Amino acid sequence: MSQLELNDRTLILHRFPQMRDESPLQAWDAADEYLLQQALPEGPVWVFNDSFGALTCALNPRPVWHISDSWLSQQATRQNLRLNALDDGEVHFLDSLAALPAAPAAVLIKVPKTLALLEQQLRSIRQAITPETVILAAARAKEIHNSTLQLFGQIIGETKTSLAWKKARLIYSQFTQPVLPEQSPTLVWPLDGTSYQIHNHANVFSRSALDIGARLFIQHLPENIEGEIVDLGCGNGVIGLMALARNPLAEVHFLDESYMAVESSRLNVEINRPEDLTRCQFRVNNVLSGYPSDRLHAVLCNPPFHQQHAITDHLAWQMLRDAKRCLQYGGELRIVGNRHLDYHHKLKKLFGNCTLVASNQKFVILRAVKMR
Repeated sequence: MSQLELNDRTLILHRFPQMRDESPLQAWDAADEYLLQQALPEGPVWVFNDSFGALTCALNPRPVWHISDSWLSQQATRQNLRLNALDDGEVHFLDSLAALPAAPAAVLIKVPKTLALLEQQLRSIRQAITPETVILAAARAKEIHNSTLQLFGQIIGETKTSLAWKKARLIYSQFTQPVLPEQSPTLVWPLDGTSYQIHNHANVFSRSALDIGARLFIQHLPENIEGEIVDLGCGNGVIGLMALARNPLAEVHFLDESYMAVESSRLNVEINRPEDLTRCQFRVNNVLSGYPSDRLHAVLCNPPFHQQHAITDHLAWQMLRDAKRCLQYGGELRIVGNRHLDYHHKLKKLFGNCTLVASNQKFVILRAVKMR
């Protein structure tokens, strides 16, 4: 829990929607504060990439459209609105692929880590703003590069930056309708050794090529399972796609907290294995929340070791715990991870067993079975 001090009030904010005081990390940064110091015109405000709701809560009660690719960010924002007894009636939550309403008074953007996501968001913004719309973006100064400013200039128009304040900077952009060529909403590349064409929305991990961990993982997936398999943290769904091919009697669930990841997975099954679409489920979710215990036959996962800019094993631990809860007895969790992350000890601690399936110089594939 942390407190954001404003001129007229104090907000109490949590960083994670599923945690209270366990996380020592602050739920906002200097870029949020810098944005909140700026005068905004009356009228609706779009807020992009508001990780834990600091901006949305501080702008309450004015009408706000909270636009994010993160289901967790939206849940954190809802929780922080409730925690501060703020009315959420004027807060409208949109995912990153939803159509935007017309003519906002202002647009506030927390610059995302991924340049491709920023480009997709700016292209969406461009379709609905007017020359009168105030457009402000912010990030830590070291995260605003020439390429960042060039994107604003190419897509929105005249762009300038502020001086640094508490190691954060602002970007001011004026919509001047520069000429902009059309662009496909997905990046497409062939999956080696198959006839598959993999489609990737802007915020998908390893968007431009198959990451080397997944390359090893797809060579060592379980086969001929008759039951339910989960591709947990599915990204573009390559792991689940290959699991469909090797487990023709299984039902495969594609789960991720990113709307773009789940939609990429859906698209990749529809295009590459349309005959298997009826045995797939696609869900934006917080790990395995809501799934019944003792049910799944296998969980396949490449656990993350960071959340945005913060390095943390919190999400990985939750994935491992949820997998153990939801697996039936005799069901397996199979993961790929960097050698240095030491998942072997985590799995032995949770499951009481762990075997090495395969490895190379950088990655290991580990298997743990839920025992009685």
